[in-house]
Amino acid sequence: MAIKKPEFVGGGGGDGGGAGKPSGKMAMVFTALIITLVVCFVIFNFCFEYVRPNEYGIKVVKIGVNKGVQEDYYGPGFAFRIPFGIQEIHRLPQSVQVLELTNTPTGQSPGTYIDKGAKIQTSDGFFVDVDATILYRIADPYKVFTKLGPGVLFRDLGMLPKAESVLKESLGQLTTEEFYDSEKRVAKAELARDILNEKLVTEGLEVEHVLVRYFEYSPSIQQNIEDKKLQDQLVFTNESKGRAAEQREDLMRTKEVGEYQVKVKLAEGDAYRVEKEAERDLYTRSKEAQADLLVKTAEARGIEMKNEAMQAAGSEALVALRMAEVLGGLDTILLPAGGDGGVNPLDLERILTLFGVPLELEKSERKAPAPPVVNTPVVTEEVAQ
Repeated sequence: MAIKKPEFVGGGGGDGGGAGKPSGKMAMVFTALIITLVVCFVIFNFCFEYVRPNEYGIKVVKIGVNKGVQEDYYGPGFAFRIPFGIQEIHRLPQSVQVLELTNTPTGQSPGTYIDKGAKIQTSDGFFVDVDATILYRIADPYKVFTKLGPGVLFRDLGMLPKAESVLKESLGQLTTEEFYDSEKRVAKAELARDILNEKLVTEGLEVEHVLVRYFEYSPSIQQNIEDKKLQDQLVFTNESKGRAAEQREDLMRTKEVGEYQVKVKLAEGDAYRVEKEAERDLYTRSKEAQADLLVKTAEARGIEMKNEAMQAAGSEALVALRMAEVLGGLDTILLPAGGDGGVNPLDLERILTLFGVPLELEKSERKAPAPPVVNTPVVTEEVAQ
C-alpha cells in the first residue's frame, strides 16, 4: 500500500500557482522517522520476550555476569534480554497440565497429553486395563528447568516415566473384586498421588489429583466377576428381605402396643370423667339439700314465730281487725238481737266469744309484749375534774 505524501501550498505568486511540490527536507524527515520506527521495532523484538498469561519466564545468561539459569522467574508481560545469544528467555506453563492414560482416546485439548492405558496386575494375579487421568502443574519453574530442561521435558522426563509405575504400585494392592469398591479404589488413587508427589517434589512438579475413570478385565474374568457379584447381590437381597420382615413384625408389635396403651389411657380418662361427674352431682345435690333444709327450716321458724306472735298479747285485736275486714265485705247480715243467742254488734267481747276466740285475761291484766332488744353502744362521758 503506497503512502500518500502530504501536499503543501506554496507562497509564490502567479496565475493559479498555489499548489506546490513537497519539499525535499520534509521528505527526508518523514523517511528518517519511518526508519527509526522500524529499527525500534526490530530492537524491541530482539531485546524483549513476551511471556503470555499462565506462563513462567526463565532467563538464561550464556555470556557475562551471573552466567547460567537465573533463579528468579518472570510473570506475564515483557521480559528484557540481551540479544544475539547472550541471554535467552524460556517459557514454561503455569496452568494445570493433564496426562490421560487411556486405550480409547476421544480427543485432545490444549494442555492435555494422551498416552496408552495402564496395565495393572491385581494382588490376586489378574490383569486389568485402567484409564486414569493425572492433573499436575509446575510448582517451581527453576527446579523444573534445571532438573528436567526447557519445553515439554517436564512431561517427557518427569511425569511419563513415573505415572504408570506408581499406578501399578498403588492400584496393584487391590484384589479383582476390590476394584469395584469405589471407596477402596479412591483411597489407592490418593495413595498414588502422594507417591508421585514424593518422587516429583525435587523436580519442581506437584500432582493435584489422580482419577481412575474406567477399568476393564478380560471378557472371561469380567463374566466371572459379574456372576459372583450377582450372587452376592442376591444373598444381600435375601438378607435385606429377612431384616425387612423382622422390622415389619417389630413395627406391628409396636403398633399394637401403642394402640392398646391408647385404649387404656382413653378408658382411664372416661373413668376419671365419670368419677368427677359423680362427685360434681353429689356436691350439687348435697348443696341443694342443704339449701332446701335451710329454706324449710326458715319457713318452719317463721311459722313458729308467727304462731308465737299470734298467741301473745294483742292477738285478739289482730283477730278482731281480720274479722272486721271479713265483715266489712258484707252488705247485709242478719243476726238475732234478743234472747240467749242474740248478738249485739257493739259487744266486741261477745262477738269474739262467738267466733271462738278465748278471752283468758282481763284488760287490766293483759301485758304488752316486751319491746325488742336493740344492742346500742354504751357512750361514756368523762367528767372534768
